[in-house]
Amino acid sequence: MSDNKTTVSLVLGSGGARGLAHIGVIRWLEDNDYRIASVSGASIGALIGGIYAAGQLDTYEKWVRAIRKIDMVSLVDISLFRGGLVKGEKIISTLRDLIGDLKIEDLPMPFTAVASDIVREKEIWLTRGSLFDAIRASISMPLVFTPFRVNGTHLIDGGVLNPVPIAPTFDDQNDLTIAVNLGAPPQPGAELPPEPPSPNGAPLHEKILNFIADLGSDDEPGDGDADLLDVVNQSIDAMQGTIARQKLAAYPPDVLIEIPRNVCGTFEYDRASALITYGYEAAARALAARKEGV
Repeated sequence: MSDNKTTVSLVLGSGGARGLAHIGVIRWLEDNDYRIASVSGASIGALIGGIYAAGQLDTYEKWVRAIRKIDMVSLVDISLFRGGLVKGEKIISTLRDLIGDLKIEDLPMPFTAVASDIVREKEIWLTRGSLFDAIRASISMPLVFTPFRVNGTHLIDGGVLNPVPIAPTFDDQNDLTIAVNLGAPPQPGAELPPEPPSPNGAPLHEKILNFIADLGSDDEPGDGDADLLDVVNQSIDAMQGTIARQKLAAYPPDVLIEIPRNVCGTFEYDRASALITYGYEAAARALAARKEGV
């Protein structure tokens, strides 16, 4: 039976901690008579989208809103010799325990996680098998996470080749395709206001930067050494922003929700509450503009 709600193919883009805004977008759609009928995501978009498709977003949201209350650095399993700084096994194991060990084909709605095969220079759509294997492959950000092997192929972050993966929704029969681009150009005043210092010490992104700064071993650090990860992040953001603009120009969604790149840092996962609110308000503006014909 029809519930008379507008059905949506939801496309969730890549962009690190900014992806927590995806939760706010989903909440706004739920509150305003839209029914998300399929999800496609890259990187953090695959993580949020996969958990939503599994019906476990409430559980994840509660956990991520409380992230500053636990020692996030305990989830960082360092690996210096396998193509990235972090193995990612601890964070995925934590999420499996939190959400459950699920298969994509058993989810109540179609879900696609997009990863990148850089050897063959092609994006890979993961639509079957372990949900968290697909998510782990899709979030394998270069330098940070080691590549992840799926079906015999080493995969990295889906955002490297397709930061806003609209193509997996082409065959959907839904009323609207709504895409969330986390790589929109910076906007003056878009930055989240600073928060007071965490009682648990430096946030995760500062700990990672400090760790990288110490990698010089016998060499004395020079000016800017601690900014290595920032340089990598800014380079990836610039690359993905360019690719996203090209993809969106070629395959425009019915509604585009844009989150500026300067809203927060890539690893500021301790800003969950503010980012969720930001996403909720961004969705409200974008859908209001559509109704007004702007």
